[in-house]
Amino acid sequence: MKKNAIWWAVLVVLLFGPNDTLANDVRAGSITISNSWARATALKARNGAVYMTIKNGGTASDRLMAVKTPVAGHAGLHQTVMDQDVMRMRPVKAMQVSPGGMAMLKPGDYHIMLMVLKAPLKAGTSFPLTLTFDKAGEIAIMVPVMKSGPMDAKGDKSHHHQ
Repeated sequence: MKKNAIWWAVLVVLLFGPNDTLANDVRAGSITISNSWARATALKARNGAVYMTIKNGGTASDRLMAVKTPVAGHAGLHQTVMDQDVMRMRPVKAMQVSPGGMAMLKPGDYHIMLMVLKAPLKAGTSFPLTLTFDKAGEIAIMVPVMKSGPMDAKGDKSHHHQ
Protein backbone atom coordinates (compact mmCIF):
# COMPACT_ATOMS: atom_id res chain seq x y z
CA MET A 1 0.00 0.00 0.00
CA LYS A 2 2.90 2.37 0.73
CA LYS A 3 4.21 1.85 -2.81
CA ASN A 4 0.79 2.83 -4.18
CA ALA A 5 0.93 6.13 -2.26
CA ILE A 6 4.32 6.93 -3.78
CA TRP A 7 3.11 6.15 -7.30
CA TRP A 8 0.00 8.30 -6.80
CA ALA A 9 2.13 11.21 -5.53
CA VAL A 10 4.38 10.95 -8.59
CA LEU A 11 1.36 10.74 -10.91
CA VAL A 12 -0.23 13.85 -9.37
CA VAL A 13 3.01 15.80 -9.80
CA LEU A 14 3.36 14.68 -13.41
CA LEU A 15 -0.23 15.60 -14.23
CA PHE A 16 -0.58 18.86 -12.31
CA GLY A 17 3.01 20.10 -11.89
CA PRO A 18 5.01 20.70 -8.70
CA ASN A 19 3.36 24.06 -7.90
CA ASP A 20 -0.23 22.82 -7.88
CA THR A 21 -1.88 22.77 -4.43
CA LEU A 22 -2.93 19.13 -4.84
CA ALA A 23 0.67 18.09 -5.41
CA ASN A 24 1.80 19.74 -2.17
CA ASP A 25 -0.89 18.60 0.31
CA VAL A 26 -0.70 14.96 1.34
CA ARG A 27 -2.81 13.22 3.97
CA ALA A 28 -2.24 9.85 5.63
CA GLY A 29 -4.43 8.86 8.55
CA SER A 30 -4.82 11.88 10.80
CA ILE A 31 -1.64 13.58 9.52
CA THR A 32 -1.69 16.21 6.75
CA ILE A 33 1.52 17.58 5.25
CA SER A 34 1.19 20.93 3.47
CA ASN A 35 3.24 23.87 2.22
CA SER A 36 6.42 21.82 1.79
CA TRP A 37 9.35 23.54 0.09
CA ALA A 38 13.12 23.64 -0.09
CA ARG A 39 15.35 26.56 -0.95
CA ALA A 40 17.54 26.27 -4.06
CA THR A 41 21.19 25.66 -3.21
CA ALA A 42 24.46 26.94 -4.64
CA LEU A 43 26.36 24.67 -7.03
CA LYS A 44 28.86 23.44 -4.43
CA ALA A 45 26.50 23.34 -1.43
CA ARG A 46 26.66 20.06 0.42
CA ASN A 47 23.57 20.64 2.56
CA GLY A 48 20.02 21.88 2.11
CA ALA A 49 16.82 22.19 4.13
CA VAL A 50 13.13 21.36 3.79
CA TYR A 51 10.25 23.21 5.44
CA MET A 52 6.55 22.34 5.80
CA THR A 53 3.46 22.36 7.97
CA ILE A 54 2.34 19.15 9.69
CA LYS A 55 -1.23 18.99 11.02
CA ASN A 56 -2.66 16.28 13.23
CA GLY A 57 -6.44 16.09 12.78
CA GLY A 58 -6.76 13.06 15.03
CA THR A 59 -7.44 12.50 18.70
CA ALA A 60 -4.02 10.99 19.55
CA SER A 61 -0.50 12.39 19.38
CA ASP A 62 1.85 11.23 16.65
CA ARG A 63 5.59 11.67 16.23
CA LEU A 64 7.73 12.39 13.19
CA MET A 65 10.55 9.91 13.74
CA ALA A 66 12.58 9.76 10.52
CA VAL A 67 12.97 11.27 7.05
CA LYS A 68 14.68 10.04 3.89
CA THR A 69 15.19 11.21 0.33
CA PRO A 70 17.23 10.00 -2.64
CA VAL A 71 18.67 13.52 -3.23
CA ALA A 72 20.90 13.42 -0.13
CA GLY A 73 23.28 11.02 1.55
CA HIS A 74 21.12 11.32 4.65
CA ALA A 75 18.39 13.53 6.07
CA GLY A 76 17.32 14.34 9.59
CA LEU A 77 15.15 16.53 11.73
CA HIS A 78 16.99 19.56 13.16
CA GLN A 79 16.25 22.61 15.28
CA THR A 80 18.02 25.94 15.15
CA VAL A 81 18.74 27.21 18.68
CA MET A 82 20.51 30.21 20.19
CA ASP A 83 23.55 29.07 22.20
CA GLN A 84 25.45 31.91 23.93
CA ASP A 85 24.61 34.43 21.17
CA VAL A 86 25.45 31.93 18.40
CA MET A 87 22.81 30.25 16.21
CA ARG A 88 23.41 26.50 16.08
CA MET A 89 21.60 23.58 14.51
CA ARG A 90 20.97 20.55 16.67
CA PRO A 91 19.68 17.14 15.60
CA VAL A 92 16.27 16.21 17.02
CA LYS A 93 15.33 12.54 17.49
CA ALA A 94 11.58 13.06 16.95
CA MET A 95 8.94 15.78 16.75
CA GLN A 96 5.66 15.40 18.62
CA VAL A 97 2.48 16.58 16.87
CA SER A 98 -0.33 16.92 19.41
CA PRO A 99 -3.91 15.85 18.60
CA GLY A 100 -5.65 18.72 16.83
CA GLY A 101 -2.27 20.46 16.71
CA MET A 102 0.19 21.67 14.14
CA ALA A 103 3.98 21.70 13.80
CA MET A 104 5.64 24.22 11.49
CA LEU A 105 9.06 23.48 10.09
CA LYS A 106 10.47 26.84 9.01
CA PRO A 107 13.75 28.71 8.59
CA GLY A 108 15.36 29.55 11.92
CA ASP A 109 13.44 26.84 13.80
CA TYR A 110 12.64 23.16 13.22
CA HIS A 111 13.51 21.92 9.72
CA ILE A 112 14.61 18.83 7.83
CA MET A 113 18.31 18.95 7.09
CA LEU A 114 19.50 17.35 3.85
CA MET A 115 23.15 16.37 4.25
CA VAL A 116 25.62 15.41 1.53
CA LEU A 117 23.44 16.52 -1.40
CA LYS A 118 24.01 14.42 -4.50
CA ALA A 119 23.35 17.44 -6.75
CA PRO A 120 22.31 21.07 -6.20
CA LEU A 121 18.63 21.75 -5.50
CA LYS A 122 17.44 23.78 -8.52
CA ALA A 123 14.52 26.22 -8.43
CA GLY A 124 11.50 24.98 -10.37
CA THR A 125 12.24 21.30 -9.74
CA SER A 126 10.92 18.98 -7.05
CA PHE A 127 12.13 15.85 -5.30
CA PRO A 128 10.62 13.00 -3.25
CA LEU A 129 10.83 12.94 0.54
CA THR A 130 9.48 10.23 2.84
CA LEU A 131 8.44 11.10 6.39
CA THR A 132 8.03 8.29 8.92
CA PHE A 133 5.55 8.79 11.74
CA ASP A 134 5.02 6.56 14.76
CA LYS A 135 1.29 6.02 14.06
CA ALA A 136 0.64 7.33 10.52
CA GLY A 137 3.59 5.34 9.12
CA GLU A 138 5.43 6.45 5.98
CA ILE A 139 4.14 9.47 4.08
CA ALA A 140 5.69 10.19 0.67
CA ILE A 141 5.59 13.79 -0.58
CA MET A 142 7.09 15.79 -3.43
CA VAL A 143 9.00 18.88 -2.29
CA PRO A 144 9.11 21.85 -4.68
CA VAL A 145 12.39 23.78 -4.78
CA MET A 146 11.93 27.54 -4.54
CA LYS A 147 14.26 30.30 -5.71
CA SER A 148 16.73 31.56 -3.10
CA GLY A 149 16.14 35.06 -1.86
CA PRO A 150 16.27 37.37 1.12
CA MET A 151 14.26 36.48 4.22
CA ASP A 152 13.30 38.38 7.31
CA ALA A 153 14.08 37.07 10.80
CA LYS A 154 10.91 34.94 10.77
CA GLY A 155 11.79 33.22 7.50
CA ASP A 156 9.18 35.17 5.50
CA LYS A 157 10.33 35.56 1.88
CA SER A 158 7.45 37.92 1.05
CA HIS A 159 8.78 40.79 3.18
CA HIS A 160 11.57 42.72 1.49
CA HIS A 161 13.29 45.96 2.52
CA GLN A 162 14.01 48.53 -0.20
